[in-house]
Amino acid sequence: AKTEDENYNKALKQEYWEIEHLPEIERQEIREIYQNKGFEGDLLEQVVDKICEDKDRWVDDMMRMELEMMPTEKKPLSIGWMTFISFNAVGFVPLVIYVSNLIWELDAPLFVWSSVLTALAFMGIGYLKAKVTHQSLLRSMGETLLLGVIAAVLAYVAGDLLAAWLA
Repeated sequence: AKTEDENYNKALKQEYWEIEHLPEIERQEIREIYQNKGFEGDLLEQVVDKICEDKDRWVDDMMRMELEMMPTEKKPLSIGWMTFISFNAVGFVPLVIYVSNLIWELDAPLFVWSSVLTALAFMGIGYLKAKVTHQSLLRSMGETLLLGVIAAVLAYVAGDLLAAWLA
């Protein structure tokens, strides 16, 4: 989010500079944008004049239409905290069965149960992702589960290699 903000602000400064120093080129860019939207003749010129009469409106239009950039409402600190909390909450899922085993001495295949709970957690994340992005529920859940499985296998292999190397 911080990088997006910095990138947006850099492009914003560049657009203001271009409007100050290259107004005819920027005006022509606005004209082309609205020509591509079907405006023509006097109406096109009225639209271009109206947009270009206010520098802030002009820059805002260039940012949105030319660069396809919009200011973000995301706050880096809140994103960081949410990521931290989510990572720890979901990261605890595979450990739940092992912690439960310490308390109640379960007679169950712990790794299998840990894997099942983790798969369900990934599917839950995929479900939430599908709801937020309005994408296919099954596809989102499947992709998230597949990425989780790949990440888990890689982590397991890395841990196994590290254990062998340290032994």
